[in-house]
Amino acid sequence: MAFQDFDQITERRKAENARKFKRRILIAVIAVILLIGIIVGAIFVVNKLKTDKATKKASKPASPSPKRDRPDNNAPPPNDKPATASKIVEQMCGSTDYQDKCKEVFSVKKEPVSKPKEVIKAIISGASDEAKSAFTKAGELSFEKEEEKQAFEDCKTLFDDAKEELEESVYQVGNTTSSGKMRIGLMNSWLSAVISYGQTCIDGFPDGDAKSKLTKTLEATKELTSNSLAVISLLSEVKVPGTEASSGSSRRLLAQNKDGFPSWLTHDERRVLKRNDEKPTPNVTVAKDGSGNYQSISEALSAMPENYEGRYIIYVKEGVYDESVTVTKKMPNVTIYGDGSQKSIITGNQNTADGVRFLKTATFVAIGEGFIAKSMGFRNTAGSAKQQAVAARVVADRAVFLNCRFEGYQNTLFVQAHRQFYKSSVVSGTIDFIIGDAAAIFQNCLIYIRKPQENNSNTVTAQGRTDKRETTGIVLQNCKILPDKDFESDKSQFKSYLGRPWKEYSRTIVMESTIDNVIDQEGWKEMDGDFGKKTLFYGEYNNNGDGSKTDNRVKWPGVKVLNKDEAMQFTVGPFLKGNAWLKNNNGVPVRFGLFDN
Repeated sequence: MAFQDFDQITERRKAENARKFKRRILIAVIAVILLIGIIVGAIFVVNKLKTDKATKKASKPASPSPKRDRPDNNAPPPNDKPATASKIVEQMCGSTDYQDKCKEVFSVKKEPVSKPKEVIKAIISGASDEAKSAFTKAGELSFEKEEEKQAFEDCKTLFDDAKEELEESVYQVGNTTSSGKMRIGLMNSWLSAVISYGQTCIDGFPDGDAKSKLTKTLEATKELTSNSLAVISLLSEVKVPGTEASSGSSRRLLAQNKDGFPSWLTHDERRVLKRNDEKPTPNVTVAKDGSGNYQSISEALSAMPENYEGRYIIYVKEGVYDESVTVTKKMPNVTIYGDGSQKSIITGNQNTADGVRFLKTATFVAIGEGFIAKSMGFRNTAGSAKQQAVAARVVADRAVFLNCRFEGYQNTLFVQAHRQFYKSSVVSGTIDFIIGDAAAIFQNCLIYIRKPQENNSNTVTAQGRTDKRETTGIVLQNCKILPDKDFESDKSQFKSYLGRPWKEYSRTIVMESTIDNVIDQEGWKEMDGDFGKKTLFYGEYNNNGDGSKTDNRVKWPGVKVLNKDEAMQFTVGPFLKGNAWLKNNNGVPVRFGLFDN
C-alpha cells in the first residue's frame, strides 16, 4: 500500500473518531438532562403528597377530646378500644366456670383492657384482692371451741401462703417472656395451691357453724382463683385429660436434657443425684454420736444463714433421729442426704387420735421450694389404731425425693401442694397413705400395703382436687403395688383399693405399673356414697399383674382405661412442665414420657 493511501485512511479514521466522540458527549448530556428531570419529578411528587395529606388533615373534623374534658359525656368514644376490650373480656370470661364473678372484676376497673394478658392479670388481681378481704373477714369470725381456735392458727399460715402466691402470680403475668412455658407452669402450681390452702384450712375445723361460715367466707376466693386457672389455661400449650378443653399429646415438649435431669436443677444439683455412692461436700454434718457439726437435723437447719445463695447441703449420718423437722419457707434449695433410707431415719409418733391437729402430726415437713432429699427415711410409728399420722408433709414446689422411704399407716405421705417428684422410693401404709392435692409423680417406686385394723380396708391414694381447673393429681408410673411382707398371708381377708375420692374432682393415674392381686378387682373405692363419682378422674394404662385387670372395675363415669396419647399427658413433661426427669440409678435407662415408647 502506497503512503498516500495510508494517509487517506488515517484521515478517515480521525474523522470517524471525532464523530464518535461528539456522539458520546451528546448521549452523556441527554442522560444528565433525563436524570435531572427524574429528580425534579420525584421532588414534585413528594411535595404534592405532603400537600394533599396536609390538606386532608386540615379539612378533617377535629377528634373529640378525652371524655374527662368533654362537656358531652354521651359523645362517641374516639376509637373502638372499649368495644375491643369488651369483646376480649367476654371471650375470656366465657371460658371460666364463674362467669358473673369474672365480669364483676372488670365492672369496677376504670381503664379498659386491650390485651389478653391484661385480662388475665386483672382476673388474678381480683382473686388476690378478694383473698385479702376474705382472710380479714375470716379473722373476725368467732371461734368458741378450743379445737376451732387451734385450727384457725393453721389457717393463718395458709392464708399468708395463699396471699403471697397470688401476688407472685400477678407479678409473673407478662414477665420473663423467654421462659413463658415455665412461667405458666409456675402460675398453675401457685393458683392450684391457693385453692388447696383454702380447703386445707376448712378441713382443719370440726363440723359445725364455724366451719360453715368459714367455707362461705372463702367461697368467692376459690371461685376467682378457679377463674384465674381457666384463663391461664388459654395460654397453655398442653391440656390434660380430666379438665376442660383437653387435647391430644404435645410431643414437641418431649425434649430431654442430656443427663436426664429436671431442667430446674443446676449442674451441682444433678451431680448430687447422679449416683447412690456419691456424697457431695456438705455445708454441715449431723451425727448422733457427736462426730458432726450438730446432733439434730433441726439444729442444722436453724444454723442455715439467712438469704443463703446456692444449695445448702446437710449430710445426716446413720442413726434414728427422733425429732420433728421442718424445712421452712425461708429455707429454699436445701438438700438433705443420708447413708440410706433404712440407716438415716427421721422418726416421730404424733397422731390425731391423741388430739394433735392433722397438719401437726407430720414427722417431717418440707416447705422451702427446691427441696431435695436423697437416701433418707421418714417414719411415723403411731400405728394403725391412731388414725391420721403423717410421716412426711410436702408443700415445696419442685421437690425431689430419691431413694427415700416413707413408713406409716393412715396418711403416711401428705403431698399437700405444688409439683413433686419421687424416684426409686418406698411408701408404705394402710388408709389413704398417699394423700393430698399436689401434682405428684411417683416413678419406679415400691408401694407397700400394710395390714389395717380389723374390719377396715386399705386405700393407696386419696387425691384432693376440689376444682376441675386445678392442675394437680397423683401419678404412679412404673411402680409396684404389693402387700407388705407381714401382710402377705392375710391380704385375702381385707379389701385393698388403688384409691378413693378425698375431694370432688379427685384425680389419680396408675400406669405401666405392676399391681398385685392384693388390689380388689373393683379397683377403686367410694368415699361417701356417690360423692365425687361423676366428677373424679381415675385412669389406668398398660399395667400388669393379677390386680391390673380392668374388666370388673367400678362403672363410674370418671374411671377410664387410657389410650397412649391420654397417658402421655400424665408423664413428667406435660403434667409437671418438668421437661426431663431423674435417671434411674441402677442402670435402667430413664424414660422421659412412657416406658413403652
